[in-house]
Amino acid sequence: MKTLFKTTVLMAALLLCLPAASQTQKPVIGVSCSIDGSTVEVGMTYIKSVRNAGGIPFVIPLATSEAEIDEYLDHIDGLVMTGGEDVSPLLFGQEPSRFLGEVVPDRDIYDITLIRKAVKRGIPILGICRGEQSLNIAMGGDLIQDIPSEVTGAIQHRQNAPRSYGSHTINIVKGSLLHKLLGVDNIAVNSFHHQACGKIAPGYKVTATAPDGVVEAIESADGKSFGVQFHPEGFVYSGNYKFLPLFQHLIKLAAEYSSSK
Repeated sequence: MKTLFKTTVLMAALLLCLPAASQTQKPVIGVSCSIDGSTVEVGMTYIKSVRNAGGIPFVIPLATSEAEIDEYLDHIDGLVMTGGEDVSPLLFGQEPSRFLGEVVPDRDIYDITLIRKAVKRGIPILGICRGEQSLNIAMGGDLIQDIPSEVTGAIQHRQNAPRSYGSHTINIVKGSLLHKLLGVDNIAVNSFHHQACGKIAPGYKVTATAPDGVVEAIESADGKSFGVQFHPEGFVYSGNYKFLPLFQHLIKLAAEYSSSK
């Protein structure tokens, strides 16, 4: 109870210290977190990428209370949904595969609630790896629970190489947001997953695929939310800025959202 009380007091203090999003020159970008026991965690790769793109990163602590999540959303202009554990298949109407990995139910609720509420407000979203998958589920899609056992001819999607190394290529749909941002038809990406988007949510479309057909990027029809299966922040953190335009575009959308309020 003492730990819970201290955490609540600390987060209340943080909210009081954080200026209203419209009062800052730079857009405030909420960054979702993972949880490890009693600790919430966010990689510095995400924080640095938001900063380098011109935003102010604000880590949103894990919460399952809708009222509390609303309080956090009041203070941000954009949202980065980060990577992490597997998502419970019960959330998209499937029974668990025998290859399903670790599932964190509280984080599932947190991610889905954050996304749905952000979309309803018009807050722009960049989903990364699990974040892209959660975006797809939240909006009505589902997942491939295990690529190696479900995709014929699957390539390796869990690389044994540094996060700044592109281990396989993706083919980008011409005219898509990703194509406009990166300016190429194909590019090498890093890969650390065994799940992927299956049926795509209504109002969203696939904008990139791996050579085996696995979905590598999606975007909404209105362009306000988009996701990638790879980890662009891993490159940015190492000083390779080829994927920085993804974060810069989020910052641009966030600034527009802020000025519209």
